[in-house]
Amino acid sequence: MAEGKAVITAVARTPFGRFNGALRGLSTARLGAMAMDEALRRANLDASAVDAAYMGCGMIGAATLTPARQAVLLSELPETTPSFAVDRACCSGMTAIGSGWKDIRLGEAKAVLCGGSDNLSATPMTLPRSRERMIGKFEVGDPLLLRGEVVDKAIACYTAEEALRHGVDRSQQDDWAASSHERYFEADEQGYFDFERFPVEVKGTKGASLTVTVDESPRTDTTREKLASLRTVYDSETITAGNAPGLNDGAAFLVLAEEAWARAHGLPVLAQVLDYVQVADGATSGSYTPAIGIARLLGRNNLQVDRVDALEINEAFAATPLVSTLRLAENDPGRTEALRGKTNHRGGAVAIGHPLGASGTRLAMTLVNGLRRRGGGLGAAAICGGFGQGDALLLKVDG
Repeated sequence: MAEGKAVITAVARTPFGRFNGALRGLSTARLGAMAMDEALRRANLDASAVDAAYMGCGMIGAATLTPARQAVLLSELPETTPSFAVDRACCSGMTAIGSGWKDIRLGEAKAVLCGGSDNLSATPMTLPRSRERMIGKFEVGDPLLLRGEVVDKAIACYTAEEALRHGVDRSQQDDWAASSHERYFEADEQGYFDFERFPVEVKGTKGASLTVTVDESPRTDTTREKLASLRTVYDSETITAGNAPGLNDGAAFLVLAEEAWARAHGLPVLAQVLDYVQVADGATSGSYTPAIGIARLLGRNNLQVDRVDALEINEAFAATPLVSTLRLAENDPGRTEALRGKTNHRGGAVAIGHPLGASGTRLAMTLVNGLRRRGGGLGAAAICGGFGQGDALLLKVDG
């Protein structure tokens, strides 16, 4: 059986809201449903033609009980549409794309909705179900601290350690963070994100309707001087609130389709998904698992990293693209600088925001957007997540 070619026919994301911002009242499932419907509209695809919907959700506690199924039922998709939610932390939205890609290659599907959604503002506190004493104090937990039993340090703490071990210091991270904002605003002023983003209507503070059209986290007043003045967080040596993304709300979805089927049905073909990988390393390896993923993609496609025209590496911290590009360039200063010049041209999560389940899909659509604007080319997107996991995509846009 011939392998099917998977193409992206439409992309859509909500604006990314800041923590307790304008989108806080929209559930993870509701945000996901909105992005699903908009992606279908942009593809001009009848909802009944979708074989399945896969949704990443990095903080499932805010949604509880099959958030992907809830999103399907809230969307225009038929209730008979199969779905599943992916939990690979920040990788989840890209893993959803990888799952759809595999379905199409195997001939199991012709069209799949893939994406992710999170409302971190709605993540509940946790109370212990059992207690040693029935009377007295008890501890309330906060899942947004992103802790686990496998590492005894905060993510910011061990990320800083890994960055310094690679020679990436605080000033480099602050410089990258400032650049992320500068690149974002330059692109936004040119209408760059209109290709990805759609307006979302919410209820205002006094009950009136409010339309959210822009990402809420980017700050026009971000400067290197202000970033340098910030204190580090969670006993980290280099990570601050300024060189890390915030906690955000938002959703991003795209339509994957088998190429011949898409063309036969008159769907737009934006890009081809050439390959996809999942990787993992040590529990504290997040700053360079994107490099592992991209290197594996390139290796099995007989490509050198210099052949790639554009890179999108998620800014889980500013340290992440810095360390990952250094590893991809095998510590060669000239090659490292060249790779960084191709990475996150329109800013990254430090500016845009990081709704965990949506970010992997946002990276893919931003990469497609950039490749189309340059007249085509080859690109890779990669993301880390969840104690040493990573995902990577290889995309091609024809000129």
